[in-house]
Amino acid sequence: MKDDLETAKRARNVGVVIALTMIGWMGAQLFGASLGLPPRLVFVFDAIALLVFVWALAATFRIWQKRRDERK
Repeated sequence: MKDDLETAKRARNVGVVIALTMIGWMGAQLFGASLGLPPRLVFVFDAIALLVFVWALAATFRIWQKRRDERK
């Protein structure tokens, strides 16, 4: 039971990180275009968002593996 709550917390945290990253990335794109920021700086935001999404994918995979191992 305690492991289920811990897994749920981790999954919820991953979901929040994905949502906040998406909102932040869209905001960076919007404000970058309207403020006339150089494309190099906007690509930095793209790279950061991509790294966060890769982390989220890895964290989700670890959660999936843990749940699969618990069923065995």
